[in-house]
Amino acid sequence: MLAVLGLSAVGNAHASQRFAAEGEIEIAFSPRDNTEKVLIDLIGNARRSLKVQAYVFTSRAIADAMVAAHRRGVKVEVLADAKMNRREKGNAIPRLLAGGVPVAFETRYNAAHNKVLIVDAEGPGCAVLTGSYNFTWSAHNRNAENLLIVRGHCALVRAYRDNWQRHRAEATPVRSLPWRP
Repeated sequence: MLAVLGLSAVGNAHASQRFAAEGEIEIAFSPRDNTEKVLIDLIGNARRSLKVQAYVFTSRAIADAMVAAHRRGVKVEVLADAKMNRREKGNAIPRLLAGGVPVAFETRYNAAHNKVLIVDAEGPGCAVLTGSYNFTWSAHNRNAENLLIVRGHCALVRAYRDNWQRHRAEATPVRSLPWRP
């Protein structure tokens, strides 16, 4: 009986997803490369949608690029880790909120550690950025960080979008900082 239950539990676990190689890949490493410019250029290329997951978000330049995208009609939405972004001081979240960008905090996890930008998931021009890079001055100037951008692989980009949507369904909208649950 125990073995059957164990197999049943394993059989219900969500499997990873695999995709055939497709599209174009771009990489950047900080502090050697101009990682912030790579990120801002990707935001500038968004035409319809930009979904963001951020662990720490202090870069005013990245926030301003997202607000500019929102103002030109791109649907920009941000998820951020609640613990790392709840204070107003040194945080870029107030810039997003002031610019009309919807922000929600993830509270379900000990750390919402994703660093992701999902651009135009329905194509054309679909892209996803991920890596170790937090949206911070330190990530750009002091830390050893990496960015990976996959362009033109819309099935992969939609998988990231679907994961983003699952996280958004569990997140709490933020109206202002300081924030308390």
